[in-house]
Order: sequence, then C-alpha cells, then structure tokens
Amino acid sequence: MYQYKSDTTQFLDAYLEEHPEEKTKQLQHRGMLWDVALNPEDEANFKAASLPKKGYSYQSE
Repeated sequence: MYQYKSDTTQFLDAYLEEHPEEKTKQLQHRGMLWDVALNPEDEANFKAASLPKKGYSYQSE
C-alpha cells in the first residue's frame, strides 16, 4: 500500500514522540470544547424554536 506521509505529518509525529505530555493536553483542551454538558433548559428552548422543514424548498407558496 502507499505509505506517503507529508512533511507536516512527519513533523507532528516526531514532535509528539519527543513531547508525550502534549497528548494529554490535547485531550484536556478537546474536553473543554466538545465534551460539555448542555443545560437542559437551553436544549429544550433550541428544540422548541426549530421550524419544520418544507418538503420542497424552492416552491413558492
């Protein structure tokens, strides 16, 4: 199989090998952005504010 790695990928792989603590920092920062529990009240408000989608968007009424 084709085993090409770009210069950027090679650099990042080498950097992570030399600095293993960066992997734990990546996971911590990812958690700050993506693994956040939503407020149930806000979630209910978002659901209530959504509008039903029409079957055909381009048809005039």
